[in-house]
Amino acid sequence: EVQLQASGGGLVQAGGSLRLSCATSGFNFADYAIAWFRQAPGKEREGVSGISGSDGETYYSNAVKGRFTVSSDTASRTVYLQMNNLRPEDTAVYYCAADVASLAGNSDSYLWRYWGQGTQVTVSS
Repeated sequence: EVQLQASGGGLVQAGGSLRLSCATSGFNFADYAIAWFRQAPGKEREGVSGISGSDGETYYSNAVKGRFTVSSDTASRTVYLQMNNLRPEDTAVYYCAADVASLAGNSDSYLWRYWGQGTQVTVSS
């Protein structure tokens, strides 16, 4: 059974940093891609970043490029999202998702089958 568990959210001031973690189990890490999405109140879920388990290639939305960094630790099967220089508009519930490696870089949330529970990120101005 594929399982994902996101953690690390919190309240931070603008300009601050947070690191989200996504612990995974139940699938061959090298055959999958992991993505981070976020959803703000009243808005659609949007793709933020992703990483391919097969080759480590990373992906970022224009909104977070240069501020967020995605990485993975294959030994612990954990994917991280380091978020720096946070802005109030980054406030959202953040989710990690997993699916086959061919979906790596795809920001269409409807295509991703496996989801962790969300973790709230709140950035105050």
